[in-house]
Amino acid sequence: MIAAALSGELTGEDPALRSVAVAFLTVQAARHPGRGTGYTNAVLSVRVGAAVGSCAVEPGAVDEETARDCAGRRVAELLRHPLPPVRVAALDAFLAAARPHAEHPLARRVVVPAGDSLVKSMARARAVAAITRVPEGGRVAVIGVVNSLLAALRERGLDYLPCDLKGGRTEWGEPVLTEHAEAIAGADAVLASGMVLGNGTFDEIAATCARRGLPLTMFAQTGPAVLRELLGGPVQALSAEPYPFFWLSGEPTPIHTYEAARPEVTS
Repeated sequence: MIAAALSGELTGEDPALRSVAVAFLTVQAARHPGRGTGYTNAVLSVRVGAAVGSCAVEPGAVDEETARDCAGRRVAELLRHPLPPVRVAALDAFLAAARPHAEHPLARRVVVPAGDSLVKSMARARAVAAITRVPEGGRVAVIGVVNSLLAALRERGLDYLPCDLKGGRTEWGEPVLTEHAEAIAGADAVLASGMVLGNGTFDEIAATCARRGLPLTMFAQTGPAVLRELLGGPVQALSAEPYPFFWLSGEPTPIHTYEAARPEVTS
């Protein structure tokens, strides 16, 4: 996809003619009221025109110097950067600048209503759960554990296998697998965080889903415009949440959901 962007094939624009005006790091620590566990997020973001592209990273994996180095650089340079998160953020911003989510014909705008952190987290989670493709009676592997998302899947009556590189346990004491292959092996569908783009596991996850015919749904603050390009191929449904993310404000914030056409069932 980066090669196609560099050649102008993806957008019709030359990324050597577009520059990154702003680059920044966002670090967030959260522990919602009533929840027994918390978490920390770190996100690298770059701005191209009116669009911001992002890639989540492990806290401390990308420093301020990296962000400073991105500012003022040509998009084409950053698409060749040695750090994958920089490449993902730059490609995300470039694609979103060429076609904003709000203007995409397949996008459905969903507003996460105003509220405290938990209210907004659950509202976002329900929007993601609503588009998650799971065969009836099936179990979904959730790669990238978000307790609100697990709660929303429970509300839908769906069984799940939680998986996250950090391991540990869910809010309800369920063990969290650390190997995505193990989680997918016991599942009938996959719901994965966009973080798999940044950590290099997306291709393997997508290939496994394709080989087994498992529907793959993505929820993405990382690379939502990148994943949009894969809709109808390896990705069947997508919750795209470009910056600013729901957790940055108590005011209403939008996300954009996409769903590929479902295959026709013939009798």
